[in-house]
Amino acid sequence: MIIFGTKGYLYQLAILTLVCARCGNPAAHTLRKRVTKFTLFFVPLFPFSTKYTTQCTFCGAEQQVTREQAEQLQAQEAGSQAYGPAGQQPYQRP
Repeated sequence: MIIFGTKGYLYQLAILTLVCARCGNPAAHTLRKRVTKFTLFFVPLFPFSTKYTTQCTFCGAEQQVTREQAEQLQAQEAGSQAYGPAGQQPYQRP
């Protein structure tokens, strides 16, 4: 008897402020990576499907994006955090 199947994994890559295509509000969007892996005897062996999506936190609309777009959005988010507002200091305990 051989037991096989699939298992899905969901990774949150970034939180971005974008204008939603559905509701038109500038709101936070989560950038997510969904990976489906083939399993054999409940052990995940290899991924066979990877999808990237953004989801609006205001209206809940989900939009699929390409890998290149996801990487570009991640780089954009990392750049905006690195150069945040001028004069802003990280929190330090007294």
